Parts: sequence; structure tokens; C-alpha cells
Amino acid sequence: MFAEQKNTALMTGSTFVAHALIDQLLASLRELPDVHVELAQAEPAAQAVGRADATIELQVAGKSIALLVEAKKSVYPRDVRQALWQLKSPQHDHYTNGQRLLIAESISPGAKELLRAERIGYFDSGGSLFLPAAGAYVYIDKPAPKALEKSVRSLFSGRRTQVLHALLVNHEQWFGVTDVAERAQVAPSTASDVLHELERFDWLTSRGQGPSKERHLREPGALLDAWAQQLATQRAPLLRRYFVPGLKSDALIERLGQLFATHEITYAVSQEAAAQRYAPFLSSISQTRVRLLPSPRADAAMAELGARVVNEGANFAIIETKSTGELLFRRQVGGIWLASPIQVYLDLLHGEGRARESAEHLRKERIGF
Repeated sequence: MFAEQKNTALMTGSTFVAHALIDQLLASLRELPDVHVELAQAEPAAQAVGRADATIELQVAGKSIALLVEAKKSVYPRDVRQALWQLKSPQHDHYTNGQRLLIAESISPGAKELLRAERIGYFDSGGSLFLPAAGAYVYIDKPAPKALEKSVRSLFSGRRTQVLHALLVNHEQWFGVTDVAERAQVAPSTASDVLHELERFDWLTSRGQGPSKERHLREPGALLDAWAQQLATQRAPLLRRYFVPGLKSDALIERLGQLFATHEITYAVSQEAAAQRYAPFLSSISQTRVRLLPSPRADAAMAELGARVVNEGANFAIIETKSTGELLFRRQVGGIWLASPIQVYLDLLHGEGRARESAEHLRKERIGF
């Protein structure tokens, strides 16, 4: 099934990973009640094309099941879709004589969902097990292995998020590596790495070959969902809280726009104040939050505004940004610079009060996926 796609490490440099996974699988199966397990064959390094890496004889309450095991370094939705197509070829007819079972160090959530839908068993190094054999249905879901968590975490961090942002903002367009790198203000190598990862999740479609190859983000909703889920595991950005006397939200925003323009400060209003201008939802706003790079000019503008630092009772806050990349794709609406709808949505997920409701309204009415 997955033999044509095997990671080079499994095919050449190391059969240790495959053997270790098989041993771990055997141990997990032997922990199940009324189960007897025997390893009938294990040749991860030199099987014929389309052949299993191991065959396991499973006795469950007196019923015999042959598990045809294939090993892979990691599995993503793209791998599963390709494998399902390959299963239709004649060289895979032998799988009708047993229960297919994929083992890997890491299997992404999307890949697991596809495998379950096709009733293909799987096992990963985190201990998750799905075995849909007749008379022996087993489903154990455990946290993702650290290797997969680290890979996903790195995708949604640093300058890579600028590439994700560029793709989501321009999700209806086709683009090459150089194009998306320029839009995201990152090196082409960074853009290429991100595109490769997204292809593994099966969120991109492509056309052409070589330097002229173009991609299209066909699953923007899935990407945004994954980014939102990853944000939930991260700390909220640092806020500098202020109280500005005598100005309500709209007047405060207008005054900020004037001062920041005078002091030539790059900024972007975010959270509820920006969401209201994109897609009105709340009857009133108690706080205005702005993305801003700290600088002496920004401090001068705050002093001119009459803002004083507070711990409680703030009506204005600065979300401290670390680079201009965090202000990409801002939009000028009514003379005020607003963070992009995507950025506003993500910032709202870290907000307080009715921020999450505002986020969902913004996503439905303005973002649209």
C-alpha cells in the first residue's frame, strides 16, 4: 500500500525505526484482553514492491486475523490519498487476504480520519491504534507523538506564519514560490518549506512543474482552523495597557490615527475595534487594541495622547509586535489602518469577554471560510 512512498531512512539507512515500531505494536496488541499475537514475518528492508513489512497473526477470542503491516516515517493526508489510488492496482491484490495496518512514527489527525473512513488500520509511536477487523474492532486515541507536535508547532511559528497569512489573504489565487515569498516578505526557501508542509496536509493543489510550478490553497478553512487550534496552546501576546481620559472608542481610534500619521508610525487596529469596522456585531466597545512596533516615536505619540499606564480599567492597549511582518496585509478603512481580517480573527481568539463571538461573526461575515 504505502511501499512506493516509503521514507528513504526506512528503505536504506535504517530498518531500526520500522523494527522498533513493530515491537511497540506487538506490545500494545498483547495488552488487549483475549488476544494472542505472533509475528509471522518481518522484513522492513527488502520486501518486494507492494509487499508488507511484516505479517502478524492475531488470535482474538479464538478468531484468526492476519495483519499486513506497512511502515512509514510519517503519514499525512496526501500520503493516504495516493495510497488509496495505488490499492486499486493488481499488485495489491494480496491485501484482500488480510487486514491492512499502517504503522508510523507520526500520523497526522487528517490522515487518521481518512484511514478510519476507509477502514484501514493504523498505529503510531504515541500509542494510538485503530484496528477495524471483523469481530475485533479496536480504537485507542492518544496524544500526538512529540515529533508531530513539534513539526506542527514549527509550521505555525516565526516567519512561517507570514507565508500562511499570505496564502489565506490570497486564497483564491494561484502563485509560485517567488511570488508568495515576496508577498510574505520571507526568503524563497522559507516559502518553499511551508508550501511543502501544506502539500503534505493535502491543503494545496498544484499545476505545472519545476520553476513554473504554481499552487492554490484549496482548503483555506482547514488551514485557518489548524492555526486557531495551535494558537490555543500558545500564550497570549504581551499587552501594554493604558487609560486615555475623555475619549470613547470611535473618537479614540480617530485620534490615534491622526497622531500615528503625524509621527509616521506603522500600526494596525485589531480585535473588537477592527472587527466592528469590518463586520459590525457589538453594541459598544470598551477597549481599543492596536498592533504596534515599540519605538521612541510611539512613546512620544502616547505621551501626546495623554495615555497613562494602568493595570486595571484600561480602555486602550498595545499588542507589542516584534517585526513589521506581523503588520502585513493591513488595510486602510475610513482613514484608519486595520489589521487584516485574518489577523483580527486570530487576535480575537486571544481576547476576553465576547471576543470569541466577535471572531466567529467576523469569520462568517467577512472572511467567508
